[in-house]
Amino acid sequence: MSTAPAPDLPAILGGRPAFPEGLPLARPSVPDIEAVVEDVRAILPTGMFTNGKYVRELEERAAAYLGVRHCVAVSSCTAGLMLVLRASELTGEVVVPSFTFAATAHAVAWNGLRPVFADIDPRTLTLAPEAVERAVGTRTSAVLATHVYGTPADVEGLTDLARRRGIRLFFDAAHGFGSLHGGRHVGGFGDAEVFSLSPSKLLVAGEGGLVATGDDILAERIRIGRDYGNPGDYDMRFVGLNARMSEFHAAIALAYLDGLEERIERRNAIAAAYREALAAIPGISFPQVPAGDRSTYKDHTILVDPEAFGMDAEALGRALGAEGADTRRYYAPPVHVHQAYRHLNGAHPLPVTEATAERVLTLPMWSDMSDEQVRVLGEAVRRIHLAQAGGTLRSASAEKIRRTGDTSSDAGP
Repeated sequence: MSTAPAPDLPAILGGRPAFPEGLPLARPSVPDIEAVVEDVRAILPTGMFTNGKYVRELEERAAAYLGVRHCVAVSSCTAGLMLVLRASELTGEVVVPSFTFAATAHAVAWNGLRPVFADIDPRTLTLAPEAVERAVGTRTSAVLATHVYGTPADVEGLTDLARRRGIRLFFDAAHGFGSLHGGRHVGGFGDAEVFSLSPSKLLVAGEGGLVATGDDILAERIRIGRDYGNPGDYDMRFVGLNARMSEFHAAIALAYLDGLEERIERRNAIAAAYREALAAIPGISFPQVPAGDRSTYKDHTILVDPEAFGMDAEALGRALGAEGADTRRYYAPPVHVHQAYRHLNGAHPLPVTEATAERVLTLPMWSDMSDEQVRVLGEAVRRIHLAQAGGTLRSASAEKIRRTGDTSSDAGP
């Protein structure tokens, strides 16, 4: 005779999965579908699929929201970063974080520049100005910092450093459309900031990006650069890209602008619910958002202390996978140990980056998540911790799971 799964056992040991239907890592909110369809119907007969009125309207509305002079729509955040660096005519080295998505460094390398990796602040996980100071050398022409998970970087510290050293300052703001620093929207800091509008972001175009800047000359060069470097006379001013945003993508982004503030506030509420659900569990902590700042919480990442929790972040991710909850490890491995960049490794120690990458686990976060889903996930983490603390997960099968990633067992989920 079969018995029901034990209610207090983690799913990886045969307990009932917390999310039998699955809990995705991210799920874009759905805009007004009929409005988007009407926009597509309006675009198609014109034959103007790029460089049209929808792109211009998106640029104008985004600039007004951010409080900046210029927003230039591009095909992706990566293309925007590449164009910003190219249009700025940089040479030599650019200081970047290693605790970031690889596109930050890719944009530097694609321009024939050398990425120099600097360490992060252990509280915010954003680029630490004192680490940048150590990394700046005679060939350094710029700093490219990241607003990690939507948490603003140390804008004042980095701005002061850039001014003192006479170098440019840019921000990879992929996660940051709607973030606030000192009461101001991210977008107006440094020489330029570049946003992503891909499906996992709060402002979605399907694919796309926005470059925000107050520099008139830089904005014009980026507009030229996104069209191969062609100002309109087919006499290319410099080596640009085909990085234009289509009218269709701009129409989708315009629909997503509606309700943006509500989605940001909801994600901050979800982050607070996560803190409440997980705060009492040993070994779980959270990156900090500085007082007075607002994160978009594009991602919600926790830090796992393996000694206090009883297992490391990777093993916890596998255990949550058995519960039906999707997770990632942003950002592990950090960029400086990627195969593409190992040859640059070793110039400057990155102890905080490396220790942080060992501990990160990104949990499901999307604007329509319910408080109940957060509570249930928190309870699943608690059950996993208790099972490990009680020795249940130290069985031979659990060791196999940790070492091979095989989540099958005789008991089954």
